[in-house]
This record gives sequence, structure tokens and C-alpha cells, in this order.
Amino acid sequence: MKYTQYFLYVSERSDRKIIKEKWIKQVVENPMREEIQTDGRIRKWGKIEEYGGRILRVVLLEDGETIHNAFFDRSFKEKDS
Repeated sequence: MKYTQYFLYVSERSDRKIIKEKWIKQVVENPMREEIQTDGRIRKWGKIEEYGGRILRVVLLEDGETIHNAFFDRSFKEKDS
């Protein structure tokens, strides 16, 4: 996987070190929701059962490959169907 310098810097924070690469890959490959931001970046969300079912948000650059950010999204709300 490719990462931005921002991701590499932020992933050193204590609250981000718990995020495993396999979780990021899981969300990128099988998101429960996906949105494109106005700047072209791609947001993907996925449930991480190994971590209490919490929702991980992964933000990719426009290329759809480079990881820009990943964090547990406390404000995630499932959309009504």
C-alpha cells in the first residue's frame, strides 16, 4: 500500500498506532460505505469486529490507492435505506 507523508506522520500518534494495516486494507477492499469528497479524495468506512465493531474511516487520494488518513470515526451514522 502507498501512503502520504501526512499519513505516516499522523500514524505515529498514540491514538492511531492501534490501527492495523490489515484493517485499513479490509476497509479499502470491502467498504460498507464510500463517498467522494469535493476535493476528489475518497472516503471509505468499514466495521472492525476485532476492535469492538468500531467504524474505521480510511481516506484515499484521488488515485484510489494512496492512503491519506485512517481513524476510528466516532461520528459515523448509518444512512437510512
